[in-house]
Amino acid sequence: MLNLNDLRLFVRVVEWGGFAPASRALRLPKSTLSKRVGELERSLKVTLIRRTTRQFAVTPVGRELHRHAVEMVSLAEAAEAAVRGRTAEPSGLVALTCSVPTAQGWLSRVVPELLDQYPKLELKVHATDRFVDVVREGFDIAVRDHLSPLPDSSLVQRRIDVDPVWLVASPVWLRRRRVRHPSELVAGELLGSDSTWSLSRSDEVVTVDVAGRLSADESSVLLTAVRAGLGVAAVAASLCQAGVRSGALRRVLPEWTAGEVSSTLLMPDRRAQLPAVRAVADALAAARRGRGGR
Repeated sequence: MLNLNDLRLFVRVVEWGGFAPASRALRLPKSTLSKRVGELERSLKVTLIRRTTRQFAVTPVGRELHRHAVEMVSLAEAAEAAVRGRTAEPSGLVALTCSVPTAQGWLSRVVPELLDQYPKLELKVHATDRFVDVVREGFDIAVRDHLSPLPDSSLVQRRIDVDPVWLVASPVWLRRRRVRHPSELVAGELLGSDSTWSLSRSDEVVTVDVAGRLSADESSVLLTAVRAGLGVAAVAASLCQAGVRSGALRRVLPEWTAGEVSSTLLMPDRRAQLPAVRAVADALAAARRGRGGR
């Protein structure tokens, strides 16, 4: 039977992307980690990790073992947590993935508070705009911002925020154009990557064609163009309300919204019960409820 501790160390080495970073995170000598992974390879008679002085690469069979090992280690940690009780102090590594804007925005302000509150907690934050397979890649929490409902899956879904989408423009643009109804919006002055906007007010819904000179799916690009007076953009309130408060931006048709952005935490079911994962998830939810870091 495989050594569970060796499997746990193998999982951490893969998650941290190398023996040196895993050594620092786990506070174990690099030689110890290499020895234990080597012993695991000998017992299985396969190569799990190719190591050179310049490269760290997980082999295909290593990736397959990692996928199963993550589940086994999670079960063991969940069993230990159940024995120790739900009041155990959060400790150990929590691997979290999110989009780049989320990492650069409100999440960057939550992380120091979390680490200060829980001295035994370790965080690994992976920021990317590609699709991440939470289970296969060994993450405990994924933060997803989405306009439409997420598909059903085996993952625990915890919605932590709903953010309305506002129409905003610069004061200069609004001095040139007076808009009282969505039908008065001119397609060529609307900025964004969507072909249409669905604007709603109470029970009224109006679809507007979007055909501006700028097509972009990144909010900071759109807001810079808006401040330059190039037109109107539909942006999540949390990303533009500071500009509205300062007067650099103005809401267009403030009674109307262009949908809403939901923020949801995705967690593997068994990982979601661990004290450390629960503590991080609760902190993220509290930050969004209080509009933390916005």
